[in-house]
Amino acid sequence: MVKTFVGAGLAVSVVGIVLAARCSGTAHAAEVAGTPGPSANLTGGPTFNKDVAPIVFEHCASCHRPGEVAPFSLLTYADVKKHAKEIDQVITSRQMPPWRPEHGYGDFIGERRLTDGQIDTLEGWLKSEKAEGNAADLPAAPKFPQGWQLGEPDLVLKMPEAYTVKAEGRDEFRIFVLPLNLTEDKYVEAVEYRPGNRKIVHHALLYLDTSGRAKQLDDADPLPGYGHGGGLGFMPSGGLGGWAPGVTPRRLPDGIGRLVKKGSDLVLQTHFHPSGKVETEQSTVGLYFAKKTPQKLFISTMQIGGRLDIPAGEKNYETSRSFVVPTDVKLSGVFPHAHLLCKEVQVTATLPDGKELPIIWIKDWDWDWQDEYLYQHPIDIPQGTKVFMRFRYDNSADNPRNPTTPPRRVRWGEQTQDEMALVFFQILIDRQMADLITPRGRGIARGQGAAGGGDRRQFIFQKLMEAARRNGTAPTNDSKPKEAGEGK
Repeated sequence: MVKTFVGAGLAVSVVGIVLAARCSGTAHAAEVAGTPGPSANLTGGPTFNKDVAPIVFEHCASCHRPGEVAPFSLLTYADVKKHAKEIDQVITSRQMPPWRPEHGYGDFIGERRLTDGQIDTLEGWLKSEKAEGNAADLPAAPKFPQGWQLGEPDLVLKMPEAYTVKAEGRDEFRIFVLPLNLTEDKYVEAVEYRPGNRKIVHHALLYLDTSGRAKQLDDADPLPGYGHGGGLGFMPSGGLGGWAPGVTPRRLPDGIGRLVKKGSDLVLQTHFHPSGKVETEQSTVGLYFAKKTPQKLFISTMQIGGRLDIPAGEKNYETSRSFVVPTDVKLSGVFPHAHLLCKEVQVTATLPDGKELPIIWIKDWDWDWQDEYLYQHPIDIPQGTKVFMRFRYDNSADNPRNPTTPPRRVRWGEQTQDEMALVFFQILIDRQMADLITPRGRGIARGQGAAGGGDRRQFIFQKLMEAARRNGTAPTNDSKPKEAGEGK
């Protein structure tokens, strides 16, 4: 996976979740801090209609409803009462609603954390006689768009053919080309990826190609799509992010977009994980275009969080790395990525004046709930800031998420049983700088050097620095961060 994250406008990663597998609300915890507390019933406790339903409708119903991936619905009093024991367990442990970042370590859009008061209200009802209450107190059931979480897309793309994944063997990377047929440049404010078969899709990355090279490679392969040894076979002209278990589709803030040039093809790189039986997959992608030309472009730059060589049985393996920010940037979001053994991810920044700035801290990493975390307000990161990344892993038999029994030595790799330590930093640049980070010339787009992850990162890094110089904030040559290596 590390070899393939590049491109102007590439907002992620790898790597991230189930697009519809979130018991999510859209309000920040601070915005719901005033949720009413318990109301009296005959015994003086909270009731479902007045106290519990507003919380459940806002924070749980988006996934716990018919047609979505949650295992049961929570739209009625009978539903919630039936699953009271499970609800009690997951809210007390803060396992649900699913929100991994620690409070106070980043002010993120769409935070799904329940307040202490909301938990107290739910606990009071769950441990009481679970009264339904006055019917007049029940709020209207929430309404959701059918199918697409963000409403009907401006453009819907589907893989031309379903791809068959073998029952057993190693994970497989396959690349599919979806023509956009755009006659003018567009700016994308949101992307929603919907896998056709979630059981076998490890992750998917969305690239853009203006060279036509991906289409040539696809046409030359007799099967749907084409393979290229984990790489792409071309230099992307941009990207539209990615999907992994837990990623939530959301619109970019006003005035910000991802550039899609006319004549581009959407190139979908999918990482398949065999399920034990023959399966098929045919994904669909929805694009939402900005109504006005944005002033800022949303792009991603990747950093490796450290080398990995985790001994079998090691319960507390750590790796870390730091780098110095080479120029002033506006940080719009962050996307950590690791696999199944990871337990903790922490990213902090030390500003030139010595002030510590928390970027993100996930104390209980869960592969199934990765996400791209966007800040409520972009953060100004001055040149000379030192960013520190730390990852912790558990490769013991006590880790229920360990994919191998007995545990084996684990190193860096693209297979699900391997591990990674990546952080994608989403930054904003002026729209006028777009041409500086778009690869030009057939040599770049098709050259062999473009196939190597290090070469691509170096290319993008150089282009970003050129953009910085155009803005009058050029870094010195000795401030370039050192690469940690491919980790293999």
